[in-house]
Amino acid sequence: MKKLLIALLLASTTATVAAQDSVAPFTIQETGQGFGSLQEAVSAIGDRNGTILIASGLYHQCAIQDAGRVAFVAREPGKAVFDGVACEGKALLVLRGRSAQVQGLTLENINVADGNGAGIRLEQGDLSVRQTVFRDSQSGILSHDDPSATVRIDQSTFSGLGYCGDDCAHAIYLGDYGRLIVMRSRFERGTGGHYVKTRGARVDITDSSFDDSRGEATNYMIDLSNGSTGMITGNTFVQGTRKENYSGLIVVAAEGKKHKSTGLVIAGNDASLAPGAKATTFLVDYSGDAVDLEENKLAARITRFEER
Repeated sequence: MKKLLIALLLASTTATVAAQDSVAPFTIQETGQGFGSLQEAVSAIGDRNGTILIASGLYHQCAIQDAGRVAFVAREPGKAVFDGVACEGKALLVLRGRSAQVQGLTLENINVADGNGAGIRLEQGDLSVRQTVFRDSQSGILSHDDPSATVRIDQSTFSGLGYCGDDCAHAIYLGDYGRLIVMRSRFERGTGGHYVKTRGARVDITDSSFDDSRGEATNYMIDLSNGSTGMITGNTFVQGTRKENYSGLIVVAAEGKKHKSTGLVIAGNDASLAPGAKATTFLVDYSGDAVDLEENKLAARITRFEER
């Protein structure tokens, strides 16, 4: 009889957790706790480590992570959509904990008064983004400075992003972050500013595509604003026809040389012009450092290199 009661109790507990998990849009994987809002789930993790499993659906809410290490993971990649709500007038996700992961989400339609509305506002700590879509907002990812931290982006899409008013927002705009890694990702249909802009010391952008053929009032594909080392390899670039600035695809140290660019490798890329696009330069370098530029496939009317 005692064994039967224990079995019934365990079955009841399992059924309760399963039922809770099935109805709650936000579930902490480690505890089984379910919540009706993303912020409640983040607050419940607090300064610990936790994974929030997010059910498929359309959500008009945002969240602020003040502590801990939090992973925001869609149960079905691409089917958990966060739309139109910015916390603190900044972003859908405002991240200032020790680290964060974002996987499988869609973050869209963020526009705020200062022109910097983002899917993610990163204020400190490491960030990993995978299989996530940023679209139709003023910015995709915008960060403060954290020279000791890394941003890693993989298999993600940045579409319909960028804005220039008194200042410019960009698809990705990192401050002085230690390292930016972008892999197997797509940038397209920019609406102002640059596709990738970083002030950090190291950048690795590989196996990604930059399709500006439907861009509007865009600038550079990659802007290493204060110089950077690392690699830009295996990418494809298509320069569009409706640009604000046609001068270069990749530009190094245009806003002053804070970091050395010696040893920056730019190789194995493919660059072309959309029909009707103006001539341009593949690499414009203000740093004066020894950048390794080799074996890139450039279409006619794309000059290989210009030093300024």
